[in-house]
Amino acid sequence: MTSAVLPGTRFDAAFANRRDAPLPGLIPYLTAGFPRRDETPQLLKAAQDAGAMALEVGIPFSDPLADGPTIQRAGWRALQNGMTLKLAIEQVAEARMRGVTVPVALMTYLNPVLAYGISAAARDAREADVDGFILPDVPAGEADEIRDVLRTDGIALIPLVAPTTPEPRVARIVSGATGFVYCVSVTGVTGMRDAVPREAITLLETVRRHTDLPRALGFGLSRHEHINALQGHAEAAVVGSALIDAVEAEQEDAAGAVQRFCAALLGARD
Repeated sequence: MTSAVLPGTRFDAAFANRRDAPLPGLIPYLTAGFPRRDETPQLLKAAQDAGAMALEVGIPFSDPLADGPTIQRAGWRALQNGMTLKLAIEQVAEARMRGVTVPVALMTYLNPVLAYGISAAARDAREADVDGFILPDVPAGEADEIRDVLRTDGIALIPLVAPTTPEPRVARIVSGATGFVYCVSVTGVTGMRDAVPREAITLLETVRRHTDLPRALGFGLSRHEHINALQGHAEAAVVGSALIDAVEAEQEDAAGAVQRFCAALLGARD
């Protein structure tokens, strides 16, 4: 494994390499352990091969407050398959051995991290070349301790902001952040929507006033048209529920489903 790096460094390089790209970079979300327990490394490699600039790996949790029906269903299946935070970290390490080089962020909730031990989770994640954690249920005012522990191991704590976040709070949340800012497009849980809402564009503009960090918009994106609509507004797009649906529909060729879906999001044609 490579040695620890400053938080956000791999994200910094990935975004810098796309500075002149016509479209926002794609960050696919995949649930660790879905549809089969040991398939995650293969799916991550397939997403990278299709053009993903970074990867978000969801760790299933019994009380997923930010997740909509699709990701809840995938998480429940993954839990039944025996997925844990420890196993997910090990699978990221295996994905690195298979040739995954793009940044990887783990999305989970506070309880699994506390049960694991914050320092132990940071240490093991560093050894697996994890680049960031996304913890949607950790309030900004309580994130400092976790951020400091992760920073020691070269891992970014990715902040989240929503359309309902007051601008002074946005400024506080992004202050001192590394990696990128995860901008939530709608008030509510994950799931597909018809279009990119205006309030999401407003949020992206608000975030830009307070940080030069890249902005990734997530929740509700599902089509190439959505990615295209973010040109000039966001540096990346996170797509989860629609991708999970595609994997669920083609479980016997899950890696192929990931590659085809991600390529279509980026506008590729067969």
